[in-house]
Amino acid sequence: MDIQILPYKKLFAKAFFELNIEWLENFFYVEDFDREVLSNPEKYILNTGGHIFFALNNHRIIGTVALMPYENKTFELAKMAVAPEERGKKIGQQLVKYCIHFTTEKKFDKLVLYSNTMLENAIYIYKKHGFKEIALEKNSPYKRSNIKMELSI
Repeated sequence: MDIQILPYKKLFAKAFFELNIEWLENFFYVEDFDREVLSNPEKYILNTGGHIFFALNNHRIIGTVALMPYENKTFELAKMAVAPEERGKKIGQQLVKYCIHFTTEKKFDKLVLYSNTMLENAIYIYKKHGFKEIALEKNSPYKRSNIKMELSI
């Protein structure tokens, strides 16, 4: 599959919202804060110094991921979603690899992420790319998270 990874364009905002909402509804639930952030990616992600990327195949967006400022030169790998019919085709792995390459080029120090251990495939991908489990703070920003991981760049 020939995947092209592109940075955010306003034209892609609807796909960012729809892919993430579908993923949340399929695996968990959508919180009000999720809808707010996903409806306003420029305000909550891009204008704060973050980045959003899209996986494109045959002129169709099939996946997305965001890098959100976390602290100092650390970014949170977040809002990753792949179209249901494209899951299992290593699109998530390509997005993770792209983010690692991007953060290395930008000389960031670390990537962190929050996930849930029921997402075995995602946890496998993160470990495969060098993420290590670290302590999850008591006041985690995501109620659905039960694991926090980190990758030193």
